Amino acid sequence: MLKLILILVYVMLFAVLLITVRALRNLISSNGIRNMIYSLITVSGLVTVDQLLKLLVVYNYPECRGAIRNYYTFELFGIRIFSLTHIRNDGAGWSILGGQTVLLSSFTLIVVIGIVIYMIIRRKMLKSSEWISLDLIIAGGLGNLIDRLRMLIEGTDKFSGVIDYIKLDFINFPVFNFADCCVVAGAILFCAVMIFDEIKEEKDKKHRKKLSEAAASEENITEQSDEPL
Repeated sequence: MLKLILILVYVMLFAVLLITVRALRNLISSNGIRNMIYSLITVSGLVTVDQLLKLLVVYNYPECRGAIRNYYTFELFGIRIFSLTHIRNDGAGWSILGGQTVLLSSFTLIVVIGIVIYMIIRRKMLKSSEWISLDLIIAGGLGNLIDRLRMLIEGTDKFSGVIDYIKLDFINFPVFNFADCCVVAGAILFCAVMIFDEIKEEKDKKHRKKLSEAAASEENITEQSDEPL
């Protein structure tokens, strides 16, 4: 069963590689290579930061089994903001779909592929803010995907789950990591850009309508003034 799972994972990774290569060819031919290079650098940098932070957590803080321990707490004006801890999560947020590593990995791959395809299709129309938001989502997804692939390859006895280490102290919220922050920040930024564009488009439509009505009114006045008495 494990061999079959690994084969499926490798096939999906190979498909991602093919799509990426094709995307690069299309971008090169359409003079969009600069944005793609920036995107690759951004994603690679964010994934590297995510993995380094997880590595630091693993080597400095023992994994919490049972009760969550706070190894370091950040305070602002005497208010506890967040603490550093070390837990493993074999599911998604709020530990939903626990143990469904293959499902979560497959879903992440599908989302990443979908975003890459979206970026290819709209490469000439995407703004810098949209590139950044999508890069954040991809990087966050890949950061946690690496952990889940390690679970499949090394086994849960050696690598028991995604490494989470940020615990908010002012609210009851699941422990998360830098990759989760990237996904949430990217999603919020992307939605904000879409909403802003929609509002701007609506204002432009109203402005164009007013200009059209003003032009029509002026044309009517001109025609009336030209009529013989």
